[in-house]
Amino acid sequence: MQFLNQLLNFLQQGITAIFSFIRSIWAWSSTQIQAVPWDNLSALPIWKIILLVVLAGVIVYLLYRALIELVEAGQRALQAFATLLAVFVQTLLPVLMAGVAAAVGAWVINNVSL
Repeated sequence: MQFLNQLLNFLQQGITAIFSFIRSIWAWSSTQIQAVPWDNLSALPIWKIILLVVLAGVIVYLLYRALIELVEAGQRALQAFATLLAVFVQTLLPVLMAGVAAAVGAWVINNVSL
């Protein structure tokens, strides 16, 4: 049992570290996107405005790709969760029957004498 607890603790720490890294990347990227002078168009030369428009297109495209991947992964995760729930429901009868068999066997062993 201790090994199982250690394994689960290790997995939890690993998942926490992964999500912490992901959160820091999202926060850093968000800060960088907000740092672009989006509202200062009138004071910029034309080449910087063109660069800003191209940059906006690249950012929108990359964020769109990330959104699509997140939606697809969410759909797959939801399908996996639904499958897991269905398996739990399907295993209820055999588990219940095993419990009944154990209860009957224990009752017979404890109460019947021949």
